[in-house]
Amino acid sequence: MEYSVLVALFLSFLAGAATSVGGLLAFVIKKENLSALSLGLGFSAGVMIYVSFMEILPQASESLSSAYGGKTGEWISTGIFFGGIVLAWLIDTLLPSHHVEEHTLDQSAKLKHLGLFTALALAVHNFPEGLATFMASMKDATLGVSIAAAVAIHNIPEGVAVALPVYHSTGSRSKAFWYSALSGMAEPVGALLGFLLLRSLLGERAFGVMFALIAGIMIYISLDELLPTAHEYGEGHKVIWGVLGGMMIMALSLLLF
Repeated sequence: MEYSVLVALFLSFLAGAATSVGGLLAFVIKKENLSALSLGLGFSAGVMIYVSFMEILPQASESLSSAYGGKTGEWISTGIFFGGIVLAWLIDTLLPSHHVEEHTLDQSAKLKHLGLFTALALAVHNFPEGLATFMASMKDATLGVSIAAAVAIHNIPEGVAVALPVYHSTGSRSKAFWYSALSGMAEPVGALLGFLLLRSLLGERAFGVMFALIAGIMIYISLDELLPTAHEYGEGHKVIWGVLGGMMIMALSLLLF
C-alpha cells in the first residue's frame, strides 16, 4: 500500500479516535452530577447545531450548486437536509422504546436510548467525515492534517454526547467509553471504503448529498434528543450556557483550522 494512502488512513483514524477522549469524561464526572450531564448535553447540542448550519450544510449546498447550478443546487441541498431530519425520525422510532413503568428505570432507559441513538447517528455522520479526511489527505497531506485536526476537535464533544447518557443510565464507565470510541471508528471505516470501493465514483454530487443528509440528522438529534434531555436534568441557564460554549468552541476550531 502506498505511503500516502497509509498516512490518509492514519489521519482518519486519529480524527475518529477523538470521540474516545469525550468518552474518558465518564471516568472523571461523578454519576450523581446531573448538572455536568445537563451542561455536557447542551455543549454537544451547540457543537452539532453550529457545525451543521455553519459548515456541513453550506458545503453541501456549494457542492450541489456546482453540480446542478446555483439555485437548483440550493433547492436540492435544502430538500435533502429536511430528508435527513425525516430519516433521523424514522431511526428514532425504530429503536427500542424507552418507556417503562418505573420512573427511575424510565429515566435510565431514556438516557441509554439517547446515548445509543446518538452513537448510531454520529457513526453515520463520521462515515463521510472519514471519507472527506481521507480524500483531502490523498490530495494534499497538509490539507489533510488541518481537516483531521478540525474533525478531531469537534469529535471530542460528540464523544461526550454518547458517553454521558450511557454512563448515567448504566453506571458503567467502560460501556460509556467503548460506545463513544466505536461511534468514532466509522471515520477510518469510511476512509477504508473510500480507498477500496468509492474513490473513482465520488464527486461533488455524492459529497453534497451526504453532507446535506448528515446536517439534517444532526439537527434532529440536537433538537429532539439532546436539548430536551439536557433541560430535564439541568436548572436555570446551565443548558443555554452549555449550548453557547459548544458553539464557541466549534467556531474557534473552524476559524483556527
